[in-house]
Amino acid sequence: MTASNKKDMPTQHLQPLLSLVANVVLAYLVYLVARVAYLLENYSFFKEGLNFGHLMRMFRGGLMFDTTALVYSNALYILLMLFPLWLKETDAYHRFCRWLFVVVNAIGLFLNLCDAVYFPFTLRRTTTSVFREFDNENNLGSIFTTEVVNHWYFVLLFIVVTWGMYKLYRMPKSNASNFNTPQKKWQFAGINFLSLALAAVICVGGARGGLQSGVRPITISNANEYVKRPIECALVLNTPFALMRTIGKSIFKVPATFASLDASAKFFTPIHTPNAKVKANKKNVVILIVESFGREYIGAYNTQLEGGRYKGYTPNVDKLIKESTVFEYSYANGHKSIDGMPSSLCGIPMFIEPFILTPASMNDYTGIPGHLSKWGYQTAFFHGANRGSMGFLAFANKIGFQKYYGRQDYAQDKRFGGDADFDGNWGIWDEPFLQYYCAKMGEMKQPFMTALFTVSSHHPFVVPDKYNDQFKGGQLPIHKCIRYTDMAIGRFFESARKQPWFKNTIFILVSDHTNQSNHQQYKTDIGEFSAPFILYDPSGEIKPEKRAGIAQQTDIMPTVFGILGYNKPYLSFGCDLLNMPPQQTYALNYINGVYQYTKNGYTMQFDGNRVTGIYSLKDLLMQHNLVDKVPEQAQMERELKAIIYQYMYRMVNNKLR
Repeated sequence: MTASNKKDMPTQHLQPLLSLVANVVLAYLVYLVARVAYLLENYSFFKEGLNFGHLMRMFRGGLMFDTTALVYSNALYILLMLFPLWLKETDAYHRFCRWLFVVVNAIGLFLNLCDAVYFPFTLRRTTTSVFREFDNENNLGSIFTTEVVNHWYFVLLFIVVTWGMYKLYRMPKSNASNFNTPQKKWQFAGINFLSLALAAVICVGGARGGLQSGVRPITISNANEYVKRPIECALVLNTPFALMRTIGKSIFKVPATFASLDASAKFFTPIHTPNAKVKANKKNVVILIVESFGREYIGAYNTQLEGGRYKGYTPNVDKLIKESTVFEYSYANGHKSIDGMPSSLCGIPMFIEPFILTPASMNDYTGIPGHLSKWGYQTAFFHGANRGSMGFLAFANKIGFQKYYGRQDYAQDKRFGGDADFDGNWGIWDEPFLQYYCAKMGEMKQPFMTALFTVSSHHPFVVPDKYNDQFKGGQLPIHKCIRYTDMAIGRFFESARKQPWFKNTIFILVSDHTNQSNHQQYKTDIGEFSAPFILYDPSGEIKPEKRAGIAQQTDIMPTVFGILGYNKPYLSFGCDLLNMPPQQTYALNYINGVYQYTKNGYTMQFDGNRVTGIYSLKDLLMQHNLVDKVPEQAQMERELKAIIYQYMYRMVNNKLR
């Protein structure tokens, strides 16, 4: 053997390991590029309180989650590279490994870039619940195509980075023919076996988030260690990790904060027990759940915004508010349509994941229509989309709606425009479908309870062609749609006022969730949930006014039942807004592993173990964390722990009635 060959032998044996290390570094760079793209695409959501030091802290934290994602997604690649058999050291084998590496990590890049676009609609990383949420939709292809066009720069970035991965990939400089003696073969096998064993230990640590004794596998909630605001968790995490960590996982777990339901009920119980002798007042009930209709868009709610110059985009709803009961603060309980339905109709907020997308959906529970159906009401749910869209048909049946009317039902009604009124994306335009809604209620026997979910104020933010010139755009794409939907609501009430059932009806208007924002106070951890809660009683029995206090979607059931004089026990995580002292009203939200409890003029943030923040509602940008400085904190923490315990225990043990 020549001196040159002796010198090359160790390098030959280490080629797979050296190449693996170089390529793993390359994969980290790909995830870094994706995180920077995520930040830049959604900078307006993250810029509050962001500085270089904090950004670096979040990016360093992100390395831990990137490591876990890379270990899981590249496990086969790592095994193939370090497999201790010299026969694999061929060009064909390593070309296959290169393609495996590029494809796997290109998928990771693709998921991260797609999620950067989806983030403004959910304000969190996407989890596996998204597949159950949209499994009944048939328009996702057209929406995806639209977003590809709108975000062409991400397409270009994906192509460039994927091409760069392929070109920068390091191929091992070894060949099976070099291992032509038993000694060389055994040396190769031994060195690579040790490398594989070391890699296995490192991978176990990487997958778990550390090798220290007592370290549990990291979860999505661990991102809170690196952030100042819950929304920033999305920047620390990556989408492959969020998907992997939620596959087949048990979502709800009963915390050890209380010994029993009775113990927690000393601080909170969702079971409402009305006076059995209360007088019944069986008015009709109409609940309008308006897609993406955030409080920010409504001028009547924002008279101080922009120095008093802000007019909003909802002149018809502004007029309605003058005749209605509204509240100083009002919030949605979640960020998605699938969150808004259980909150508004069942009194069940979204904690961790939408429960109707989890196995807990098989629990025994009901809602407003189920209770009122047994009380002599006719009930119906209206949604202008395809039957089954978003799982709403199944949900409506589950909670007791006797009838369901969707796009197909509208198309069969000869009084209206049929499928020509389909918007091409989600369902029937709001204006005609709201008229259909009004007409169908005229056919129902009183008392009735109905709910309608609108569709038009939704991505891709278009309006009917005939209104393109009538409705001016605003500073955001959604503003034009909000103007259109506001007009549709105005026309609905014009028609409803002519109906004999109108004055005997209680109307409640809420949004399912919020959407695009261009004011910082509506981009904070609590501001992003700000949504209307409008209670309209045409009979005048409920005095129109702006009340002190806090309203949320889960308050609909107790408030309506209080008005109707419903006298049977029921479950709701809300309160009767008309009979609860304002200082006792509250709101519940969940964002990126953090529970938010708004009460007593404060929003408290709790990560499941400790209070991480408390902010005055007057601190519109949430710049001053008052944790451990507010006397109400201790009581609020006890109450929130009781709420969480009640929620989790009832989900796990099927106690939702």
